[in-house]
Amino acid sequence: MFAPHRLDDTIDLLAAAPDIAPASDHTLRAEHARETITDCDAKLATHRAALEAGADPALVTQWMTQTQATRTRAEAELRTAQLARSTQLTRDDIAALARANSDLVALLADAEPADRAALYQQLGLILTYDSGKQKVLVEMNLNQHFPESRRLTVGVRGGT
Repeated sequence: MFAPHRLDDTIDLLAAAPDIAPASDHTLRAEHARETITDCDAKLATHRAALEAGADPALVTQWMTQTQATRTRAEAELRTAQLARSTQLTRDDIAALARANSDLVALLADAEPADRAALYQQLGLILTYDSGKQKVLVEMNLNQHFPESRRLTVGVRGGT
């Protein structure tokens, strides 16, 4: 998969693999969070006006507390959406990482199968070989906050 003669194909496959959550999902979540924050700000202004107009302070305080909690959740969602969008790797990012770690390929090629399996486990990789199709299904949990795995099927020819 990461052998020098397969590296460009592997990088292309990784770059083309669908994201855990597409960028549009991150954008929609961020937009929704911004709308919620704007709505909360308007409600808080209304609550203040009601308080100044003589409404029951205990009731208005309860409303303000609920609205502020909603606003705080929306701010956290906005930060999460922005962080998720900013951490997506481009093809160039993937290529740079793969080439910077090219020594690892040689190391893995010479490693004992048990050592290789232990490393794959630590990386969150699950490789399943289908001998009939001569394909390896590679699964990886890319982010602990998103339990879904990215799946990528690659062909295997010769040694791996």
